[in-house]
Amino acid sequence: MASSQLVVFAIVAIILPAVAMATDFLVGDDKGWTVGVNCTEWSNGKAFYAGDRLVFLQCSPHNVYRVNGTSFKECNPSGILMNSGNDTVILDLPGKKWFICGVSSRCEVGQKLVTARLEPTPATESN
Repeated sequence: MASSQLVVFAIVAIILPAVAMATDFLVGDDKGWTVGVNCTEWSNGKAFYAGDRLVFLQCSPHNVYRVNGTSFKECNPSGILMNSGNDTVILDLPGKKWFICGVSSRCEVGQKLVTARLEPTPATESN
C-alpha cells in the first residue's frame, strides 16, 4: 500500500510542475491568426515545451488545419480542421507541428505555421 502511494506521489511530483509551467502562446500575438502575420518570424526564437499551448484566434473566414509536413508544403488542407475562432492546441508530443489556413489561397500567401522542435519540459531537463 505504501509502495503504491509512493509511486503516485512520484508521478504527481514529476507531472505537476510541468503542467504548472506550461505557457500559452497566442499565435501572431495581438494580431492573431490572419493574413499579413509572418508566423515563421513570430515563432523564431521561441522554445516550445511539452504541455505548452498554441492559441489560434481567428475570425471568419479564417480557419486552422493541423496538417503533416507534406500537406504544409503543398498548402493542402487535409488534416484536422479547427474553426471555432478560438482554438487551442496542446503541444504534447515531441517533433514539429504544422498548421495552415485552408481558406482560398491564404496558405500560399503565408498564413501557415511550423513550430520548432519541442524541447523537454524545463522541470525534466538534466543538468
